[in-house]
Amino acid sequence: MKYQHTIKVNKDTCIGCGLCKKDCPVNNIVIENKKSVIKKQDCLMCGHCAAICPVNAITLTGFDEAPIELTEKPNLDSDTLLMAIKSRRTIRNFKEKEVSPEIVKQIIEAGRYTPSAKNSQDVSYIVLDNKKRVYEEAAVKFFRKIKPIANIAVKYSKEVIIDDNFFFKNAPIAIMVLTKDKISGSLAASNMALMAESYGLGVLFSGYYTDVANNSPNLRKLLNLKHGENVVTTLVIGYPNVKYRRTVQKETANVRYL
Repeated sequence: MKYQHTIKVNKDTCIGCGLCKKDCPVNNIVIENKKSVIKKQDCLMCGHCAAICPVNAITLTGFDEAPIELTEKPNLDSDTLLMAIKSRRTIRNFKEKEVSPEIVKQIIEAGRYTPSAKNSQDVSYIVLDNKKRVYEEAAVKFFRKIKPIANIAVKYSKEVIIDDNFFFKNAPIAIMVLTKDKISGSLAASNMALMAESYGLGVLFSGYYTDVANNSPNLRKLLNLKHGENVVTTLVIGYPNVKYRRTVQKETANVRYL
């Protein structure tokens, strides 16, 4: 985590029920004199203790926003969600229609609220919109240079045509997901894609652009990527200019019950 946070227990409010102690994933809470006591401040800062407290006696400092009170946890319709997942397709043909800043903010919120390994919250984002053409040109130039190598190493590479819109397909925005932990970044990107599709948007996970961003010194300089900053994936986002009429076919799941 980037900032310092502190866990505080209001002794006047705490009823010593022990729910926070039982739910703490790192056993950082004890009950003394019928009150919760934090052993040390160097913990995950996951906020489970604050979330589970029935009297709101535990707070975490250093955040820009207060936790949202949950009178009733929202439930997703399982059939609708599964059908949304089944009907997903990678989009490479986009309309000439802008995506509003409010929607972009909601997409990033879906990433921000995704759980991260050890609650590191180290996922960051680069939104390419008005100047994305500059970054695409740099990537195209680099990729054309290494195309002969890709033709040898990557199946179907010989058939790929690298035009000026090769990476972003004329989509209005692209969002790069950066983090040291690939799992955290991948989980965030998956939730972001679902959020985008809830607004009727299409998504392309551009592995090609991600590879170039991680390996081209010139593009990394243009993007102001610091040493050690890795791009996990790049979401190319826009309104689809294509309509698919059937779900994708998948092989049966390989499952073992032990």
